[in-house]
Amino acid sequence: MAGETEFRRVMGHFATGVTVVACRGATGEPLGLTVSAFTSVSLEPLLVLVCIHTKAFGHDPLLQAGSFGVSVLSRRQGELAWRFAAGDSSRRFDGVPFREGEFGSPLLEGALAWLECRVRDVFPGGDHSIILAEVLSFETGEGDPLLFFRGGLGGWCP
Repeated sequence: MAGETEFRRVMGHFATGVTVVACRGATGEPLGLTVSAFTSVSLEPLLVLVCIHTKAFGHDPLLQAGSFGVSVLSRRQGELAWRFAAGDSSRRFDGVPFREGEFGSPLLEGALAWLECRVRDVFPGGDHSIILAEVLSFETGEGDPLLFFRGGLGGWCP
């Protein structure tokens, strides 16, 4: 059986989009983390899923908040992807332009698309939680996508 390192290498060959998933903390502060495990699930009803490591800083606050925003990053937002992936989690929003969505979720300016979601169900998935969420609102922006591929970030141009 292959090990974790080899599995990570193989899965790194599957390019994914990059998002920042954000919510409001217990005292109203914006909290966010970079997530590439995000996908649509259903059109009727509108559902998405996001997978978050159970030890990730944003895991518990997101589940406690019960709702969250998803900002689909553009290729010009690579720095934000790294910022929300590591470093001081309490300072990730410092100096970052964002707005409050219709349902109160922090949404990053300059993204390709935004969704606001309400947690519907949570399933165990090994060292991650699989969060099934109902989409409450959504809109699109302009630009090219930021992609995660083989451990790095890059853009795509037609």
